[in-house]
Amino acid sequence: MSSDAPPSAAFRVAFPEWQLTSGDYRTVICAVGATVRELRHRQRHLIVPFDVAQVRPFFRGALIAPWPNRIADGRYTFAGKEFQVPINEVGRGHALHGLVHWNRWEEVDVQPDRIVLRTAVVPQDGYPFPIDLLAEYELDARGLTGRITATNLGPAPAPYGCCPHPYLVAGASPLDEWRVTLPAAARLEVDDRLVPVGLRPVDDVDCDFRTPSVIGVREIDHAFTDLVAADDGSVVVQLLDPAHGTGVALSFGSWAPWVQIHTADRPEPENNRVGLAVEPMNCPPDAFNALQGPPILESGATHVAQWTISAISAIGDHSHH
Repeated sequence: MSSDAPPSAAFRVAFPEWQLTSGDYRTVICAVGATVRELRHRQRHLIVPFDVAQVRPFFRGALIAPWPNRIADGRYTFAGKEFQVPINEVGRGHALHGLVHWNRWEEVDVQPDRIVLRTAVVPQDGYPFPIDLLAEYELDARGLTGRITATNLGPAPAPYGCCPHPYLVAGASPLDEWRVTLPAAARLEVDDRLVPVGLRPVDDVDCDFRTPSVIGVREIDHAFTDLVAADDGSVVVQLLDPAHGTGVALSFGSWAPWVQIHTADRPEPENNRVGLAVEPMNCPPDAFNALQGPPILESGATHVAQWTISAISAIGDHSHH
């Protein structure tokens, strides 16, 4: 069977997906990775989609836990013990994007405009902490709101981080022509293996998007911080396609003091710069090795991460009507 043939009925039962609709919005959520495979507003793609028969490329739309981004060399020390997690970014020798992005999440509740899925991080070599994870997606007039709720079921504190991983699409123009607004004052600089080396002001590294700026030929795969919230407490990253008067916004709350931005630079032409990854994170890259230590989820405690992806139908219009 060729790789692009439609999946069999047995495949669909084993790896289901669900279509949610509300007003002008439609999304498809896959059980594998609790992944957003597609998100449209009036037929316009707001994220880079992928085909139902494809193995999900580049973490597109997946939920990431119990750490976002990289653990350098897959090694970290926590509570006085050394741990080694599997290396899955082989070229750079790191552990990338946690442990649940290939999990098959189980259905908890499904409505026409809302779904709740569940999985668990089971205690294992390298990460001996039991974490219960709930994913919720809901469509309404504002767009798609996602939520990850993590609960530490174990007797001891656990290091815990998370992020969503959408590749946003502003419109039909090439990414180089999109205009980005990102209210961040500092960027985390990295070495050639993308290991953090220190913060720099965004205007020192030609990545000041505090006022709208065209991406152009910039290649970005960096975490930004010192975020400035809007009056309602949310941080809003905006992408506009000026030529078509369309755009997309991703907003999130104070749970995420960091946001990773990636211009999707790839050697394959069909994947190169097709969308802008915008990943709000509760911790920086390599947080499990950071001087201040990783974010801690205490025994019995719960962490909630929430974000919303919205269409911008005309420049300056958030009403979507």
